[in-house]
Amino acid sequence: MMIHDPNLMVTGPYDGDQTDLAERQSLRRVDGLRTELSDITEVEYRQLRLERVVLVSVWTSGTEQDVHNALTELRMLAETAGSQVLEALYQRRDRPDPATYIGRGKVDEVREVVVETGADTVICDGELSPGQLRNLEDRVRVKVIDRTALILDIFASHAKSAEGKAQVELAQLQYLRQRLRGWGGNLSRQTGGRAAGGAGIGGRGPGETKLETDRRRIRSRIARLRADLRVLEANRARKRRQRERRQVPSVAIVGYTNAGKSSLLNRLTGAGVLVEDALFATLDPTTRRCRTPDGRVYTLTDTVGFVRHLPHDLVEAFRSTLEESVTADLLLHVVDGSDPDPFGQVNAVSEVLGQVGAADVAEQLVVNKIDAADPTTLQTLGTRFPDAVFVSARTGEGLERLRQVLDSRLPQPGVEVRVLLPYARGDLMNRIHREGELVSLEHTADGTMVVARVHPDLAGELQVFASA
Repeated sequence: MMIHDPNLMVTGPYDGDQTDLAERQSLRRVDGLRTELSDITEVEYRQLRLERVVLVSVWTSGTEQDVHNALTELRMLAETAGSQVLEALYQRRDRPDPATYIGRGKVDEVREVVVETGADTVICDGELSPGQLRNLEDRVRVKVIDRTALILDIFASHAKSAEGKAQVELAQLQYLRQRLRGWGGNLSRQTGGRAAGGAGIGGRGPGETKLETDRRRIRSRIARLRADLRVLEANRARKRRQRERRQVPSVAIVGYTNAGKSSLLNRLTGAGVLVEDALFATLDPTTRRCRTPDGRVYTLTDTVGFVRHLPHDLVEAFRSTLEESVTADLLLHVVDGSDPDPFGQVNAVSEVLGQVGAADVAEQLVVNKIDAADPTTLQTLGTRFPDAVFVSARTGEGLERLRQVLDSRLPQPGVEVRVLLPYARGDLMNRIHREGELVSLEHTADGTMVVARVHPDLAGELQVFASA
């Protein structure tokens, strides 16, 4: 039996008050509540909360350790969604069964485990077709969900911003549109029109089934959400263009979920972003202004974490948010050094970055949690990635080295200027400090003699004060 331990979380004075974490943990699971298989609507079905679950996986490739790692990740996902994991089963097959995901005999075994443990939900480690979901539910007699639905449920509970909520709802509806079903066959019934006490206003009259009505409403809602997201995306793009006009370098923190991205942001900026030892704790991007040791300003953005086999609908829905990675000058790719398979994390993140068009952006690998990692694993990572920076956001080890690497890899201003600035032009001196790189500075009777490297637009403004 695998039990969730709520005490395992990253905390520390650098993480701020963590009021969001306290609010999230204030909701507790109530023991004794169970969901019985009955004739209910699809809306009611989607609102059911996960409780006592059994995990099921199909081992098609890789080693036995790989399937154990996959089930461990699925357990963490289930616990993040508020479930209690009772049992985990897997089957060795060349490919998943097209009818039931697992073989006929395994279905009967899962049913026996469900009855024995009193589980009310089965979670499959894969994306199931509508037919597979229906067949499994008919056989095991409890609710069955797949990995995609589980991740969507987590995203729905963790999203806070208007954009994040809209993105998650869009992904949920796109997933649900092809999987509408009801227990007891209620969605295949004809509604009968308004006169027959059916759908009423908005229905298509006699002959339209509830399934058709729900699909039509989902299509309408998807269209509205896409329109709303286009507006929000335009606002985000406008802010991004403002930063670009000001020539402010940008750094995006990317990586696997629960790799310690938010903790690293808190350490580097004091942002106080929510930190929790759970998957997908942070969904909404957070951007903070930072300074290099020589005073140059840049932005540091915390992004949503990735996971193996991240649902395609989620990638599409969060594309505008993930574009923060595409437009960044540098990616801080954070890897959990204590994870059993850190190389799998690197590959999974690289795959998603390729999907959103960020494969060509400059990247700096950062191995986090070295205080909890196996020394042999760290040595292997160092051999495989010789340019990686090894840090611990928890203890602060290696952070000074990371700051130095950040400073060296940020875009350098390309125009060298030599100007005599009047003391009244402190605004220009401030911009040189914020946007450029100061080479030398000398105070004279007529003003401040400055030699600096700046961006072309600022160099044009300084041209009138050029000194021989």
